[in-house]
Amino acid sequence: MARPQQWADADVLEFVTLKAGGQSYCIEITQIREIRRWSPVTALPQAESAVLGVMNLRGAVIPIVDLSDRLGLGKCDASPRHVIMVVAVGDKTVGLLVDSVSEILTVSGEQICDAPAMGRGDVPNSILGLISIEEGMSRILAPSVLLPSVLREVA
Repeated sequence: MARPQQWADADVLEFVTLKAGGQSYCIEITQIREIRRWSPVTALPQAESAVLGVMNLRGAVIPIVDLSDRLGLGKCDASPRHVIMVVAVGDKTVGLLVDSVSEILTVSGEQICDAPAMGRGDVPNSILGLISIEEGMSRILAPSVLLPSVLREVA
C-alpha cells in the first residue's frame, strides 16, 4: 500500500496508541491535550447515542464521546479502568472514552500505509492510514472526520 498524501516519506511523526472496542487505534500526538481517568459525566437529553454527556475540564464544558460506540464497535460500559483522551480538533475540545492508552509511536512517513476505502461512498473515511505494530496494525484516526456532528453541537 502507498503512504497517505498528508505525510512525506521523510516526516517524523508521533502518535498516541489507544484501545477502543478491543481494537488498536492511534491519534497524532499534536491533537492530544491530556489523558484523564474516567469520572462520571453529566448526561444530556437528546444527544446522539455515542455522546455520553459532558464534563467540566478546568472551567470548560466538553462533550465526552464513547469512541467504541462511535466506531460501530458497540457501547463501552465505562468503569474506573477506562480513560478519557482529551483531543483538540481545530478550536474545539472533545473527550474520547477509550479502553486504555498504550504508548507513543514514533514513525517516519514512509512507515504509514494508506487505509483501504471500506466505508460507504457518502461517508468520509475516519481512518487516515495504518501503522504496523507488534500486535498487527494500528489505525490512525481523524477526529475531525469521526466527530463532525459532535463538533457542530459544541459550536
